[in-house]
Amino acid sequence: MGSQADYIAAYKEQLARGDIQVAYRALLRYVMRLRAHCEKAFPAHYTCGNVSPGYMDFTYFPFFNDALRRKKLRFGIVLNHAEMRFELWLMGQNADVQAAYWAQLKTSVWNHGREEMPRYSVLEVVLVTHPDFEDAEALNAEISGKALRVAEEIIRYLEAFPH
Repeated sequence: MGSQADYIAAYKEQLARGDIQVAYRALLRYVMRLRAHCEKAFPAHYTCGNVSPGYMDFTYFPFFNDALRRKKLRFGIVLNHAEMRFELWLMGQNADVQAAYWAQLKTSVWNHGREEMPRYSVLEVVLVTHPDFEDAEALNAEISGKALRVAEEIIRYLEAFPH
C-alpha cells in the first residue's frame, strides 16, 4: 500500500489524462437518463428518488412505494463502478432496519450463498453484468424490466412477514 501522497499523485496523474472525467460524466448522465426512463416505465405507485453520484464506487437512485416506505425500505438501482454492472439493492432507512430485514432475508433466494449482510443493503441482485452503453434504449428496457420484476418478487416475499 502506498501513502496518501502516492495515491493523490496517482489520482492527479489520471485526472491530467482526462479519461476518468469523461467516463464519469458519461456514466452519471446515463444513470440520470435511466432514472427518467424508470420514472415513466414503472407503475404510478412507485416514486423514483434523486440520483446519488457516490464516490466513484456506486451511483444509484432509489425507488419505493407506500408499503416499502412504511417498512422503512427502498430499492436502489445501482451502478457498481468497480464491477461495471447494474444491481438492484434493497436498502433500509438505517442500520437497525437493515439488520432486522437481514434476519428475514438472509436465507432467501436473493442472498443464497451469502454469509454476511452486504455493507450498504439487505440484499443485492445483479441485473446486468455487461451493460452496452452504446444502445441506451435497450439497456434502459433491460434494467428497468428486470428491476421491476425482481422488486415485485421481493415485495411479495416481504408481505409474508408482519414487520
